[in-house]
Amino acid sequence: MNPEPTASLPTADADWWRNAVFYQIYIRSFADGNGDGVGDLAGIRSRLPYLADLGVDALWITPFYPSPMADHGYDVADPRDVEPVFGDLAEFDALLADAHALGIRVTVDLVPNHSSHDHEWFQAALTAAPGSPERARYLFRDGRGADGSEPPNNWPSVFGGPAWTRVPDGQWYLHLFAPEQPDLDFANPEVVADLEETMRFWLDRGVDGFRIDVAHGMAKPEGLPDMVPLDDTGLLADHMPGDNRFDSEGVHALHRRIRSVVDEYPGRMAVGEVWLRDDQRLARYLRADELQLAFNFKLVTAEWSAEELRTAVEDSLATVAGSPAPACWVLSNHDVSRHVTRYGGGELGTRRARAAALLQLALPGAVYLYNGDELGMPDVELPDEVLQDPIWERSGRTERGRDACRVPMPWSGSEPPYGFSEKPETWLPMPEGWGPLTAEAQRARDDSMLSLYRAALALRASSSALTGEDLEWLQAPDGCVAFRRPGGLVCLLNLSGALVPVPEGRVLLSSAPVDGGSLPDDAAIWLQA
Repeated sequence: MNPEPTASLPTADADWWRNAVFYQIYIRSFADGNGDGVGDLAGIRSRLPYLADLGVDALWITPFYPSPMADHGYDVADPRDVEPVFGDLAEFDALLADAHALGIRVTVDLVPNHSSHDHEWFQAALTAAPGSPERARYLFRDGRGADGSEPPNNWPSVFGGPAWTRVPDGQWYLHLFAPEQPDLDFANPEVVADLEETMRFWLDRGVDGFRIDVAHGMAKPEGLPDMVPLDDTGLLADHMPGDNRFDSEGVHALHRRIRSVVDEYPGRMAVGEVWLRDDQRLARYLRADELQLAFNFKLVTAEWSAEELRTAVEDSLATVAGSPAPACWVLSNHDVSRHVTRYGGGELGTRRARAAALLQLALPGAVYLYNGDELGMPDVELPDEVLQDPIWERSGRTERGRDACRVPMPWSGSEPPYGFSEKPETWLPMPEGWGPLTAEAQRARDDSMLSLYRAALALRASSSALTGEDLEWLQAPDGCVAFRRPGGLVCLLNLSGALVPVPEGRVLLSSAPVDGGSLPDDAAIWLQA
């Protein structure tokens, strides 16, 4: 039985998500409430005042469901419960109520493409016969070759190796990710109905929406034909036509089903993780009866140059121009190198990340921050023996995976674990030398990354200058990007390699000191025109 619905926020602003600042919490790495070295729901709950003070509008919490943790929660054994490592349903309900009391909405991960191999359905499928109803929930197929010893097609796993694993009776099952993550067959009505039941379970508890994992997956083409061989077959690759694993036409019917459930609950939303470089194909997920938002990863993949950053913004705005959706801006998440590191690391990367923050937060639409963005966290070089991402083993230890961007948050103190946990040994080790990076240390400095984010989010929430869903490009010196929002905000980003004059207007915020009316290189400024 579901509990009585948790009190949700007023729905008068049903489109609250259109310009919201979401804060992604990678649950293992945000805050540890029970002292076992792993982040959890109690830890998040204890840090809600910090998040309210930061000024975010909503949270996205990565999977906290029962899981054997082959892919740290994205292998879900039961999508309608809580993994004991992270707490229980009562703790989730308390977190939700406390967040809502602070005016913060809560969205959770929905992982529809696959289940854990520990899910009761898959365990039943392994003991059932080929052709059985139990196997029909997944994608079991006979192999190729005279004895069926070759995989049914040539699809590779995103994590390396083939996307097929053979079971003792000779059949194979599909897993676009790890073997512990068998793909579900969404041509089966029972699978679709189960997803809808999961959505209603969390919506009835009061969650404000979902982030849909691998939202361009789920549907598979009839007959599972071979795909065009690609140089890069990972999740972040360009899934062009011919990559039959993703963006199959049938996925849109599934998103219409998802949207119909979301629409039963006023003021709720869904955002899709859709790794597609083709703007026109991405736009199809944003039709009026599909997703309200889709991540556009153009800023994530853009190099640090004025030309690439402007093109990323133009492409992202063009994607949503013919849809009801606003743009959705991302600089980092749990799957990619943190942008401080991507932009050069050290002082250089930090300076550029400060400028990028003002670019991202000045743009019209929704924004997703990744926990630690506001502290300027870099990637961490980890020793081989502590790596846990399945990519490391699946690639034959040739690709280090995503652990470097998942190291726990530093909260206070001068030594590991920096207030993240009472336990000195955290699930991924924290480095020495992070004392100045902690939230406590940065809170005390007006020139810190945290203070910059707090100021930018306060302005974004209160200033009429940052209103309107359009922008106008302005003439700017070579190597610079400049635009004006309808409300009057002017954002200038300087990547020219030299000082540039600050335009006329009242300075609202800058990522670096503005001396003598000039903006330094690798800096950004907000002005009221």
